[in-house]
Amino acid sequence: MQSKQKGVLPKTTHSSAKYEIMLSENVVNNQLSEAPLDLRAPVFSKVRKGGWWLRLITLLLVDFTVLIIAWILTQYQVFWYTENRYFAMLATILIQIGALAVQGTYEPGNKRHDYGNIIKTMFFAHGIILLVCVLYQPIEDVSRSTLIGFWLTSTSFICIGRLAVNLLLEYLRSKKVLGKNAIFIISSENEKEQIIGFIQKENRYNIVGSRNSDALDKINRLETLEAINKLGVTEVLVSWNVIKDQMYLCWLFQASGIMVHIVPMELKPIYRDTVFHNIGGMTCLSFVSPVLTGRDFWLKRVFDFCFASVFLLLTFPIYIAIAIAIKIDSPGPVFYKQTRIGLSGKGFKVWKFRTMRPDADKLQKELEALNEVKDGIIFKIKDDPRITRIGKFLRRYSLDELPQLFNVVLGEMSLVGPRPLPTRDVDKFSERHFIRQEVLPGVTGMWQVSGRSDIMDFDQVMKLDLRYIENWSLLLDFQILFKTVQVVLNKEGAY
Repeated sequence: MQSKQKGVLPKTTHSSAKYEIMLSENVVNNQLSEAPLDLRAPVFSKVRKGGWWLRLITLLLVDFTVLIIAWILTQYQVFWYTENRYFAMLATILIQIGALAVQGTYEPGNKRHDYGNIIKTMFFAHGIILLVCVLYQPIEDVSRSTLIGFWLTSTSFICIGRLAVNLLLEYLRSKKVLGKNAIFIISSENEKEQIIGFIQKENRYNIVGSRNSDALDKINRLETLEAINKLGVTEVLVSWNVIKDQMYLCWLFQASGIMVHIVPMELKPIYRDTVFHNIGGMTCLSFVSPVLTGRDFWLKRVFDFCFASVFLLLTFPIYIAIAIAIKIDSPGPVFYKQTRIGLSGKGFKVWKFRTMRPDADKLQKELEALNEVKDGIIFKIKDDPRITRIGKFLRRYSLDELPQLFNVVLGEMSLVGPRPLPTRDVDKFSERHFIRQEVLPGVTGMWQVSGRSDIMDFDQVMKLDLRYIENWSLLLDFQILFKTVQVVLNKEGAY
């Protein structure tokens, strides 16, 4: 009998299905089609959920107010002389608040009342203020007592202000004036009671629902996310033992503005932006969703489109020359189009200059026994008899990949990302490999700049792809692009 308890999702049991079967099911296809473009590309309107903005505004107002009072009491402006006193005061206060923000004292958790960290931050901020004073105008007859007095006064006032805010929040929560953060639990049955006990020690959480480990299965997780959003959940607490794919989980919930807490049973890298929080004495790895998500991804897409379009226009004569060379070298079409598996497991046609005989796909079945990749997931032969003379040259300098810029313009690929693989390779994937399909595939990637065809183990390829996804940033994309140019010119690992 299904549970009728409010906020608790009914249990469902699903056996793990092969990916090709899952793609053929209409339900799964509908779920995939409703997914965002990319793990990194949620809708702009999805902002961090919960009362973070009230805490942020309160702390900023309190800090700004107490710093103004400290300024007035110590008359700090006497040694930073300027005709505009208010500008000097504003600049000084903004430096202090900026330093506090960089140290994370406005983020959720215990950092906002970590007084040791606040004292060190204020000391550093006053060092910056003194440096600005020296650069702005030489200081004459600086009163040490004034300088030390302002540092002590402003630091003390900030700590007192933070203490007052925390006491006020606790009082308002005890009187039920402030609402509690809605938290959802995903764990096994034997862990659930213990986790609930820890959470109830905190006075700021309202447990609105729970679900067993099957909630994070591939076939259920989008449905779980939709149900959690309907409950107005601001934070999700997940037991380590039920996580099927840690990195996908973090991207998925962060894209919906939900903070993720993981109760760790072991420690290993999961995601680059990890902080430790304490919930009722229980240590959690927490992933704080940004205020606005997807910004960097859309900058990446704009750059991809503009760069690919301009490059295609400027190198059009090279495309013509390559096409003529292919036609002269061997009979057959100029371009080779192959179905590759891209974002969310959906197939698309990848464009390449033809480097093999027209019947290469049929011959591959006869050559499978010669595959040099030990796990057999990808197909590689160093001296592939199907490659034409001009094809060897094109592959050596990766010129056969140039038409994939059309895929980039169409939005099917990015300049940088995991390489899209043929259906034959994806059919041999294990469950852990499918995280590759949750980001846009790329013309180049970590695999290409770390050995290319010399890497004969798909597990190594997978580790490189995971390293890229876990540590992704715009800077990393540019580094890979520059490294790609170097690798291509040196003909490293190309055949």
